[in-house]
Amino acid sequence: MNNTLGPAQQASRPGLFKVIGTAWIISGGLVAAVTSPLRLEHGSWAAAYSVLVAGVAQYAFGTAQSALAPSQPSNRIIATELAAWNLGSAAVIGGTVTRMPLIVDGGGLLLVVALAVMIRTVRGRGRGPAWALWTYRILLVVILVSIPIGLTLAHLRAG
Repeated sequence: MNNTLGPAQQASRPGLFKVIGTAWIISGGLVAAVTSPLRLEHGSWAAAYSVLVAGVAQYAFGTAQSALAPSQPSNRIIATELAAWNLGSAAVIGGTVTRMPLIVDGGGLLLVVALAVMIRTVRGRGRGPAWALWTYRILLVVILVSIPIGLTLAHLRAG
């Protein structure tokens, strides 16, 4: 597969992460706006998850990966990351709101897949300053480690 892109194409590669991340941030804000009037039990949690995990993290991942990966990831890798992250996030929210922890588990598994692909994508020397590359890698691992904690909490709350 040919990953040789011109400067304009390379600059737009993180664009999908930014657009979809921004959509999650906006939707999280809308959920926050209706949480109290609609008395949504998990509304504030769903809003925070949408904004911080699904939105801000995704936006940052795409931007950092584009700047730090040793070579630009293929369209297939980007599609895998985006699909796993977004479907996983939707499953975590949906499973939590409906108190169906097995759906949350499936979403968590998809998030692990996305993070594993992201970690693999920035392996090796990378581009950019070493501190930025290591900070990004550490943040990916911290989020990866936090997933089982969230899954455990989902099971405890559902029971």
